[in-house]
Amino acid sequence: MTNHTTTLHTMMKHRILFVSILCFMVCVVANAQVKSGRKTDSRIFLIHSDLLYKTPREGNAEILVGNVKLSHEGIYLDCDSARFYRDDNSFDAYGHVKMVQGDTLSLVSDSLFYDGFGMQAHARGNVVLIHNKSKLTTNKLDYDRVYGVGMYIDGGTLYDADNVLTSYWGQYTLSTHEAFFTDNVELNNPKFNLVSDTLYYYTDTEFAKIVTPTNITTEDGTFVYGEAGDYDTKMSRANLLNRSYIIKDMRKIIGDSLHYDKTTGISEAFGDVILTDDENLCALKGNYLWYEEATGNALATDNAVAMEYSSPDTLYVHADTLRMYTFNLDTDSVYRNLHAYNHVRMFSNDVQGVCDSMVTLELDSCTYMYGQPILWNEQQQVFGEEIHVYNNDSTIDWIHILRQAMTIEQLDSVSYNQVSAREMMCYFKDGELEHNEAHGNVYVTYFIEEDDGSRLLANYTETSQLFLYMQDKKVNKIWMPKAQGTMFPTIMLPNDKRYHANFAWFDYIRPVDKDDIFVWRGKGEGMMLKSTPIRNSPRQKLSDIKDN
Repeated sequence: MTNHTTTLHTMMKHRILFVSILCFMVCVVANAQVKSGRKTDSRIFLIHSDLLYKTPREGNAEILVGNVKLSHEGIYLDCDSARFYRDDNSFDAYGHVKMVQGDTLSLVSDSLFYDGFGMQAHARGNVVLIHNKSKLTTNKLDYDRVYGVGMYIDGGTLYDADNVLTSYWGQYTLSTHEAFFTDNVELNNPKFNLVSDTLYYYTDTEFAKIVTPTNITTEDGTFVYGEAGDYDTKMSRANLLNRSYIIKDMRKIIGDSLHYDKTTGISEAFGDVILTDDENLCALKGNYLWYEEATGNALATDNAVAMEYSSPDTLYVHADTLRMYTFNLDTDSVYRNLHAYNHVRMFSNDVQGVCDSMVTLELDSCTYMYGQPILWNEQQQVFGEEIHVYNNDSTIDWIHILRQAMTIEQLDSVSYNQVSAREMMCYFKDGELEHNEAHGNVYVTYFIEEDDGSRLLANYTETSQLFLYMQDKKVNKIWMPKAQGTMFPTIMLPNDKRYHANFAWFDYIRPVDKDDIFVWRGKGEGMMLKSTPIRNSPRQKLSDIKDN
C-alpha cells in the first residue's frame, strides 16, 4: 500500500512538472508571436464575391469573380477576381486591385499575391502605394506588412510635396517615413535638382540624407557637391561633410564641412576653407569662413589668409580676422575692400609688411596700415605711425609714411643709410625704389661708397626737406634746401648720428616666405613708436562770432 502511494505521488509530481514546462513553452511562443506582430492562426476572410466556384484544374483554389472583397489583420482588399487558397491562407488578386489599411495607406495594382501567414504582398503592374501625402509608383512592389516596408527593384518614383525622387532600386519604411534609394537616384524640385548614387529621404521632414558623392544644382545655377550630410529640401539648407564645395558663377567655397542656406544666401565653412574668385584672381582661406552670396561679403578667421594673384608675384595677407566687402557684384565695375584686424603680416617676393590692422580699398588702389606698420623691399625698410601704400596694376606705385617716418637701407651689419622725418613719400618704378621725398625735421645719414665698394666717409645732415633719387639701386642725386651737415670719416661717425633716435632694423620681424606670415613676431621691448598727438584747431563757436 505504501509503495503504491509513493509511486502515485511521484507520477503526480512528474505530470505537474510536464504541464508547467508545456505552459512555459506556450507562453514563450505566444510572447514571441506578439512581439513579432504576427499571429500564425490568423485567417484571411472572404467578405464578398458575386461568384464563387472550384474546378479540378485549379486544385485547392476557390475562384472568386465580381466585386471581390477580402480582409486580413486590418487590411481590406478589393479586386475584379481572385484565386483564394484557404489552406495556405493566401490569394492571387486580379484587375483593379486595391488594398487599404486604415486611412493612411492604400496600394493599387493590376495584380497582387498575398501571403497571410508571412503577411507579404507582391504587387505587379501599375503599382501605386500611397502613405499619408506621399505616393510611390513602380511596376513591381513587394510589401512586408510585418515591418511596414515596401521595396521595388525595377525602377520607381516617389512623389512627396514638391519633390519627385526616381531610382532603379528603392525601399520605403512606413513607421519611420524613411525612403532609401540607390542606383541612378535623382531628386527633382522646382528650385533644385539632386543627383546621386545612393540617398535616404524622409517624407515627414522632407530631409535628404547624403551618403555618397552627390550633386545639387539650384535654379539660379549654384552648384553644391557633398559626400556626406543632409539637405533640407523644404528650406533649401545643406549641412555637408568630407570636403564639400559650392560653386556660383566663378566663385567657389570648399571646406571640410559646409553649411549652405539658399534662402538667405549665406554659407559657413569649417576646416581648411578656401574661397576662390577666378574672375578677380583672388582667394580667401582660413579654418572658418562666412560668406554672403547676395553681396559677396566674406569673413575668415583661424589661420586666415587673403591671396591676390592677378600678377605673377602673388601677395599673401594674414591676420586674426579678415573681412572682404564686395561692391557692384556681378557687374563690370565690381570692386572689393579688405579689412584685416590684429597681427597683420603680408608677403610677396617684392614687398613684405607687418602691422596691427590694415584696410585695402581696391577702387582707390590704396592700402592703409595702422599700428606699428613696417614695410620691406629688398634691403629697404620703412616704418612710421601710419603707412599708405598706393598701387598701379597690382604693383606698388608709391608709399606715404605719416608721423615719425623713417626709411633705412642696410649696407652691412653696422652701416645703414637713414632718412627720418615727420612724413615721407617713397616712389617706385618696376618694383624698385626710384626716389624719396621727406618733409619736416629731416635727418639724413648717408654713407659714401667708393668705386671699390669701400665706405670711408659718412654724411650727416639736418634739413627741412629732402629729395633723393636712385639709379641702379644706388643713390644718384640728393637735393635739399638750406641744410646743416657734417662729413665724418666712417670710423669717427658719432653713435647718435650713425643711428637716428627711432632707428631699429626689424629683420627678426620680417616675413621670410608665405608660410612665415602665420608666425607673429612683434617689436622688442622699448621699440614701439609712441603715437604723436594730432592737434586740431579749436572749432569756433557761434557765441564767439556774435561777441566779436
